[in-house]
Amino acid sequence: MKIHQMAPTPNCLRVSLFLAEAGLEVPRQEVNIREGENLSPEFRRLSANGLVPVLELDDGTTLCESLAICRYFDAIGPTGLFGHTPLEQGLVEMWTRLVEHQGLIPAFQAFRNLTGVYADRETCVEAWGQESKSRLYAFLPKLESRLAQATYLAGDRFSVADITAWTLLAFMARAGFDLDQDYPNIARWRARVASRPAFQ
Repeated sequence: MKIHQMAPTPNCLRVSLFLAEAGLEVPRQEVNIREGENLSPEFRRLSANGLVPVLELDDGTTLCESLAICRYFDAIGPTGLFGHTPLEQGLVEMWTRLVEHQGLIPAFQAFRNLTGVYADRETCVEAWGQESKSRLYAFLPKLESRLAQATYLAGDRFSVADITAWTLLAFMARAGFDLDQDYPNIARWRARVASRPAFQ
């Protein structure tokens, strides 16, 4: 098997961190999406959404969407990163989706529409970029509040929800979206996560 990726992208980073936490090594093949390699007919046959990452199995079966890839590896060798008890699993799912829908997606939309990085293949709308950026910053106090109540997003144990939140904040830094104020609980959580071997 192998993973087709562009390593610095948020969704590829999420899979890489998940695999590192699980102690798994999977061969990688880089795909230059900036140059449009993912637009080729060959790549389109691999990826249902035309994006990275894509897990290609030995029999030719492929999986795209980063969380689906993480779930596949968790199913073949449970990692605990999706939770242990029914309540934990529900909280992990809830916080993962909240970070995705209220954080990552607005961050992606803000970046793409404000920078025009993919203007050669999509319509960029500056007003939507500004609105998305506002929605991203509106989510941060929710994250701060949750981390005042819990060690990790889903409770006392580290999970894929934390990997997703780490990915969001890493992308914000690379995209030039600095935190708009001091968030001490987010800062403490980031230091805790950064000390994990998988994040070194």
